[in-house]
Amino acid sequence: MTETQELTLAKEFPAPTREQWLKLVDGVLKGVPFEKKLISKTYDGLTIEPLYAHDSKAKPVASRPPGAPWQIAQRVDHPDPAVANAEALHDLENGATALTLVFAGSVGAYGYGLPATEAALDRALAGVDPTAIAIELDIGPYSKDTPAHLAALLKKRGVAASAANVRFGFDPIGAAAISGQSPLAWSELAPLVAPVVKALSSQGFKGPFLAADGRVVHNAGGSEAQELAYTLAVGVAYLRALETGGIDLDTARKDLFFRLTADVDQFLTIAKFRALRKLWARIEDACGLKAQPIFISAETAWRMMTKRDPWVNGLRSTVAAFSAGVGGANSLTVLPLSLPLGLPNRLARRIARNTQLLLLEEAHIAKVADPTAGSGGIEELTSKLVAAAWALFQEIEKTGGAFAALASGLLQGKVMAVRSAREANIGKRKDALTGTSEFPNIHEAPVPVLDVKPVALPAFAAAKVSFAALEPMRLGSAFEALRDASDRALAKTGSRPKIFLANLGPIAAFTARAMYAKNFFEAGGIEALGNDGFPSQDDMVAAFKASGAKLVILCSSDELYAAEAVKAAEAMKAAGAAYIYLAGRPGELEAAVKAAGVQGFIFMGCDVLKILQAAHATLGLK
Repeated sequence: MTETQELTLAKEFPAPTREQWLKLVDGVLKGVPFEKKLISKTYDGLTIEPLYAHDSKAKPVASRPPGAPWQIAQRVDHPDPAVANAEALHDLENGATALTLVFAGSVGAYGYGLPATEAALDRALAGVDPTAIAIELDIGPYSKDTPAHLAALLKKRGVAASAANVRFGFDPIGAAAISGQSPLAWSELAPLVAPVVKALSSQGFKGPFLAADGRVVHNAGGSEAQELAYTLAVGVAYLRALETGGIDLDTARKDLFFRLTADVDQFLTIAKFRALRKLWARIEDACGLKAQPIFISAETAWRMMTKRDPWVNGLRSTVAAFSAGVGGANSLTVLPLSLPLGLPNRLARRIARNTQLLLLEEAHIAKVADPTAGSGGIEELTSKLVAAAWALFQEIEKTGGAFAALASGLLQGKVMAVRSAREANIGKRKDALTGTSEFPNIHEAPVPVLDVKPVALPAFAAAKVSFAALEPMRLGSAFEALRDASDRALAKTGSRPKIFLANLGPIAAFTARAMYAKNFFEAGGIEALGNDGFPSQDDMVAAFKASGAKLVILCSSDELYAAEAVKAAEAMKAAGAAYIYLAGRPGELEAAVKAAGVQGFIFMGCDVLKILQAAHATLGLK
């Protein structure tokens, strides 16, 4: 086949129409509304259809140069600078092309981080050539002097500032957002921005110097549009501060870079990265500038990480890393899978690094510029995110900008509303966390981490401005607290809290609900005692008494519930069950089984977390 020939698959068949597809779908749904089953909504209220047509008019969104890989960044976050240096050198020798220097108390510290001293920085970067790799500073309210320390260190080593590839990461608004306070009002902080940038620029550093960091909102549980709107507002605030300080806008925009979070929802993540570029291009156009590609530094999501079955974090991070790469990230940091448990060991760091190497070197993700361009679903989701984020950005601007939106509580209120909705959906397992809320492994082996305590941070000095902090969260923390209580009971008594599966009838009748009950209760650390059923009710009662369990759940089919549930519940109550559940919706049997002793029901859509917390209370677990 020559280069000019086209290969059209299935060209001999007539093109199907949407109407034909809808007719087939209607036959499968059997009268259930299409909108109820096949249309979903994001936390921004954006609808997602099940099928989209190709968008032939779409143009690629400019990001990385075509075929250019993103920077593979590794965290340097060990509190001991010497150990941090050893890990950094190992990472660079094995495929990393950038280092993210994480300092204690920064947005991405997550409990650890380097000391904010010049001596610590010197030791951590021993043997590192800052002209051969990229260096990004993740600084916060405790490390605001770090860029000056780095500049002094490079000068002492005789490294030309113009040759160093450093993203300095100044972000006073982000520092205020995560701490809930600021030493100065924005009217006093803003005039300090340009002098800092001018001082570094005068030494020859190319920048960028300021970070508009969306992780602040994402880590706190916010939505994609909220993360984008906040990032835009912070970027605009810094642009204004630079221009007011005497830096022309064309130069000022090059002094900025952006940080976004890559989450496990691949379509939303891809669309979010594309949307930020479109949104900032709109800002540049409003400033009278010709749009230029911005630099986006990505990090996989902290809030999706779990302590339980942390190996699944590796899968989540792979999807997130893929999405960031496809979305056009310029640099990517993958959080090691064991980070929620403690400071990761070399194996976890290697997996984080190799996740990116595999995507780049074997999957060739970066070979195509904006590979989702023209995808109907991605294009529409990108456009919807642009519209939603722009509307919120305008609301923030009307309040007086990013800092004013924080000081007034506007932003926190919106983020907390989404966070509450997320937590409710996690509790009901509408949003599932594999290995934590779904398919738990109650007997999992612990994953090793380094024996390093989290960094203790000093108290802040008196602040001039205070407001509610955008505190980071993890979606699985409530379920993890129940598992922790179960572990404490095991350590104290030698056994976990238990629930007895009172399986009624033949295996085929109870297996589905017994498995559901097992996953349900073991997500809360309550061990489910399974069995193959019982020849008689007396045998079931005897097995329950011998089990040592206080909780009981009846498991069977609706037909057998109608015949046996009442008698079984009465027998379990007489045998001393502290609490009896029934797996499934009781329907017309509810009154009868409740009278017989059933106190709770579990079924798809119920509040799993609330039921498990009540079960812990019944068992006296703290």
